[in-house]
Amino acid sequence: MNPKVSIIMGSTSDLPIMEQTAKILDEFEIPFEINALSAHRTPQQAMDFARGAYNRGIRVIIAGAGGAAHLPGVVAALTTLPVIGVPVKASISLDGWDSLLSIVQMPPGIPVATVGVDGARNAGILAAQILATGDETIMRKMETFKSSLESKIVKANEELKAVKYKFKTN
Repeated sequence: MNPKVSIIMGSTSDLPIMEQTAKILDEFEIPFEINALSAHRTPQQAMDFARGAYNRGIRVIIAGAGGAAHLPGVVAALTTLPVIGVPVKASISLDGWDSLLSIVQMPPGIPVATVGVDGARNAGILAAQILATGDETIMRKMETFKSSLESKIVKANEELKAVKYKFKTN
């Protein structure tokens, strides 16, 4: 089984957040790989990874990074594959804002699709949606997943009907 998605992170300290991506890709049964790469500490490895990803069968890259968060942008500059950035609220970050702004404010021509701070689950869902455009099996799983989201809200509203307050009208 060859990976279609590559999950990379600047440090293994990002794993508690980035494992949310792995879990959702597991749910969709999408093969993936997961590695630590650093735009600052292993720049040559990051460059080799980005330039070789497509030829290894990777179709989407999900890059998590905290602090200055250069990894998603550096990788996006070196590949034509879609890159999804996950800003990580790291111990050195400014409440995640530095990571978010570092990833989302890319120059013209080097886009990085960016999810919210610590939004690794959404990054995995977005990767599945990208892959689903060319894969009917993933598309069906995505349709089921989206339907389940609606069902959760319908169920929640039914449960809310049982909640009583003196001035509640519904």
